[in-house]
Amino acid sequence: MTEPHTSPSDVSTPAHATPRDSAIEMNQLVLPTHANALGTVFGGQIMAWIDICAALAAMRHARTQCVTASMDALDFIVPIQVGDVVNLRAMVNYVGRTSLEVGVRVEAGDPIAGSRHHAASAYLTFVALGPDKRPTAVPPLRLGTPEERLRSEEAHARREQRLALAAARRALHLSHHLREPQPAGHGVSSSAAPKD
Repeated sequence: MTEPHTSPSDVSTPAHATPRDSAIEMNQLVLPTHANALGTVFGGQIMAWIDICAALAAMRHARTQCVTASMDALDFIVPIQVGDVVNLRAMVNYVGRTSLEVGVRVEAGDPIAGSRHHAASAYLTFVALGPDKRPTAVPPLRLGTPEERLRSEEAHARREQRLALAAARRALHLSHHLREPQPAGHGVSSSAAPKD
């Protein structure tokens, strides 16, 4: 196994950046082309917007390219209507050695009426890549507030759950004499899978 690229010159994030330093906010107007047969936004469109917003937050912190390894706990809370404005806010919650977890909150509402409601939430894991397209070290995250510490602890717990689930799946596949399941992040090349 090759060690990840860790040249300090490739990481220009200020030492111990805070989660707020990674914050990204995006707005999207829901058009008829974004809608399903019920006149509400297609879930896959929301997923795409979430992925873009989260990737920008990951890259802002890592100061390098980041690829999506997984999307966890995507919860759709209320439908989003055509004509609504969708507001997405993303922030890095946790960093490992080469990976980052980003939380995204999605709100939507009628811009004329001024209404706004929590519509969806998701957590995504990204892997930072160096110029050689291999995992590279992620700068540390400085947690300054109780809320930031809580989000980081929750992210760590989600990571432990993902690892336990992956181990359980491997054991099940082996007990049935099947090939091992693809690891989390199987959409990413094996050289870009999280190493932490």
